[in-house]
Amino acid sequence: MQYILIADDNPDITDILSVYVKKEGYEPVVAKDGIEAEKLYDSYKPSAVLLDVMMPLKDGYEVCKSIRSKSSVPIILITARGEDYDKIMGLDIGADDYIVKPFSPSEVMARLRAVLRRFVATEVSENSDTVLRINNMTVNLEEYSFAIDNKKIPLTKKEIETMWTLASNPNKVFTRDNLLDSLWGYDYYGDSRTVDSHIKRLRAKIDTIEHPAWTIKTIWGVGYKFEINDSDV
Repeated sequence: MQYILIADDNPDITDILSVYVKKEGYEPVVAKDGIEAEKLYDSYKPSAVLLDVMMPLKDGYEVCKSIRSKSSVPIILITARGEDYDKIMGLDIGADDYIVKPFSPSEVMARLRAVLRRFVATEVSENSDTVLRINNMTVNLEEYSFAIDNKKIPLTKKEIETMWTLASNPNKVFTRDNLLDSLWGYDYYGDSRTVDSHIKRLRAKIDTIEHPAWTIKTIWGVGYKFEINDSDV
């Protein structure tokens, strides 16, 4: 039996999502607060998590961080707050998608199917090739770790996936829309500012250690690419 964890303190929401989750062929597991959500996650190891942000005892951001520290399971945050800052924060701490209330249960299920498809695709990729090494950089998708000169740099799940996407296609230019589609999914309702903010924070972390042989280069008006300096490789 495969489970979907639904964490929300509103029983009307958990009831309707449970009905739709069952239609998708999964068994719903319902938590009414953040602490219960963590306990149920550990007990059931669900295939995905639908996680409300504003919950009693422990909010969804904290629960998301906790789950992401030990698993790459798909997580969709659900909240009444739709500001860009809240969305970017949720994605940066490891959420795979973000849905704003009020929502259509059918939309939630479409988002759920999308993140599960991407998760399965990632697992297939990991099984065939999980480690990427270029010069002094190592990206490990199995461990979700990143290192320069064998020194690990703590990156979020999305930042590691960004490095993998760019570095596995050296010198290929990705538009902002390309990155939104491949990293957040075609049905993510974001804009180019999400990508720009994300790259800015990623650069701030990786630039703490010198890497003259490669860089994430901005192609003005277009997007970004992982550029290799052949003279230093």
